[in-house]
Amino acid sequence: MVDIDKCQMTRYPAEVLAQRAKPVEKIDDNIRQFVDKMFDLMIKYKGVGFAAPQAGVSLRLFIISLDGSREHLKVFVNPTVTPSGEFDTNEEGCLSVPGIYTKIRRYKQCAVTATDLDGNEFKDQGEGLYARALQHEYDHIEGMTILNRMSQTARIAHRKQLKKLQERGK
Repeated sequence: MVDIDKCQMTRYPAEVLAQRAKPVEKIDDNIRQFVDKMFDLMIKYKGVGFAAPQAGVSLRLFIISLDGSREHLKVFVNPTVTPSGEFDTNEEGCLSVPGIYTKIRRYKQCAVTATDLDGNEFKDQGEGLYARALQHEYDHIEGMTILNRMSQTARIAHRKQLKKLQERGK
């Protein structure tokens, strides 16, 4: 069971961000309330996607709302993301790695299979920003952040900011 009162923005180098998340066993009111909390955190920090580990909870669950509205919120429980097509390199940031924006190479398209909050399995196709968001959030439940994907040059360029985050996390 998720302790919703304890959920808060989790930042690098928090251990939960580096672990492969556990599957959601059952979708109940606790999970639905947790999704509401995740949405509130995503909006508060001005994101378009948010994964459970970013709220300090190791569950295979993420949300995306490209326009930041509840009406367009998509919930992905125990998702599988399969990238395809060509690569695209674009600047990306991450709410859990504040102050760092770096070029990340990702697939232009991807397919996703997940379960919604009513327990129904669904499939979707993403391209552009939606595909990028799906891959970014999927990385979080696999225990990865943009830091795992950034180039060595970018790592050197951002070393002061990374050091600050590491020191704050101790």
